[in-house]
Amino acid sequence: MDFELGLLPPAAKHRPSAPTTITDISDDLLREIFLLLPSLPSLVRAAVACRIFLHAVRSSPAFRRRFQAKHPPQLLGFFNDPRGNEIPSFNPLRNRSDLDHTAAVRGADFYLTRLPEDSCNPSLGWEIASCHSGYLVLVNRTTPKIGAYNPFTQAMDLFPQPPDQIAAYFPEPPEEIVLSLKDFSPFLEFHIVISEEDQGMFRMVSVQHRNTQRQVQACIAVFSSATREWKVSPWVETPTPLQPEDDGEEMLFEAGMQSNGFVYWKHTSQAYVLVLNIATLQFSGLDLPLFLGEVDSELFILGHTKDGKLCMVAADDSNAKIGTLDVWFWTADDHGVEKWMLQDTYPLSTFLDVTKSSTEDHATLKVEGLVDGFVYLSIKYDVHTQSLLSLCLETGKLSKLFDDTYATPAHPYIMAWPSSLVYNKANPCLKIQKDSQTKISGDSVADVGPVGTKESSSALVVSSQAYKSEI
Repeated sequence: MDFELGLLPPAAKHRPSAPTTITDISDDLLREIFLLLPSLPSLVRAAVACRIFLHAVRSSPAFRRRFQAKHPPQLLGFFNDPRGNEIPSFNPLRNRSDLDHTAAVRGADFYLTRLPEDSCNPSLGWEIASCHSGYLVLVNRTTPKIGAYNPFTQAMDLFPQPPDQIAAYFPEPPEEIVLSLKDFSPFLEFHIVISEEDQGMFRMVSVQHRNTQRQVQACIAVFSSATREWKVSPWVETPTPLQPEDDGEEMLFEAGMQSNGFVYWKHTSQAYVLVLNIATLQFSGLDLPLFLGEVDSELFILGHTKDGKLCMVAADDSNAKIGTLDVWFWTADDHGVEKWMLQDTYPLSTFLDVTKSSTEDHATLKVEGLVDGFVYLSIKYDVHTQSLLSLCLETGKLSKLFDDTYATPAHPYIMAWPSSLVYNKANPCLKIQKDSQTKISGDSVADVGPVGTKESSSALVVSSQAYKSEI
């Protein structure tokens, strides 16, 4: 045999190893990689690259929570209330170093082009009632309609205002007085609640207060996008502060502040907040430190930190040089008793531009918003000079967002977690680029076609196309 003659046997032929493909990477490892992405628009770009990436993101609600906890809220810009009868304007937050952020801003309809116009008087505009969960709630006082619009997904829903009984200011109005909703619409508040699992579904909560001596009654109406109907609750008495009002003085509250499933109304002259749990529609009360009783509404705001802690920010701007901005957390003390505890204090001079020192004495501060642990402040030096800043409550980092020409009031627009990155139980076979071509029909927006057409590209699709054109 050959090997007996000193010849080596032929080398065994080894089968080539199978090439490593994307399918060999586990979902857990993919999610750990995705956590390293710098922003939510970057995650969208990565997730829509292929079905495997999309499945890894969509299949884990825990990943969604981890990503949101690790990254700051994705601020895309600020809406301004219209002056006169104009449509609300938008100031985009420019970030040229982040192409994904730029693509997201460019792909959204921040000009609100889908808002319907009054054919008789197209100059009449819409007012911003609230801005929450990626939606603008808009009211046109000349029409009986309300609009809920997501500029990023371009989802529009039009529905009627609540029934007249929620606006009945008097228990039994005299026969000669005819009350209509239009007469009381400025007193109504609208707060939108979006389903996390199906962002096409929402509830609109409208609240009307009826102020009387020593007592405030409230009526709640809830509109469901599923039933397309308003459901009005009976008028109820709300909790009152421990220290009653003086005889003859009405109980009055500032406009409501929505945050993390609650709406908060600060009393105009007492250290007290009325609270509504949006899920249960139950009212409760919350006392404040006494010196905050008569603080101006523009210098006070309630909200939550990134980890869900209730916090409030209040400013004393009686003197720009010696005033302070105070941050309070609702937390337990050493004895386990929950109370307001002072977390941080910032001199107002921290927020002033030293280059404008000549107008420093006349500078005024306004608290514009508090979202996920970020406070948005505007500093006004004169009628032509105004800056908008952000303050991170976790790190104390101060950033200048706009300078000199910014106008208030400001509504921060935060990019919501896209519905395409959420597993839909009703349709587990949801396509990667799920959307619909829509049109306004009656009181709602009707689906009229599939996704993917050039005519109906959603902001997510537009963004992904922009991403590809830039790489």
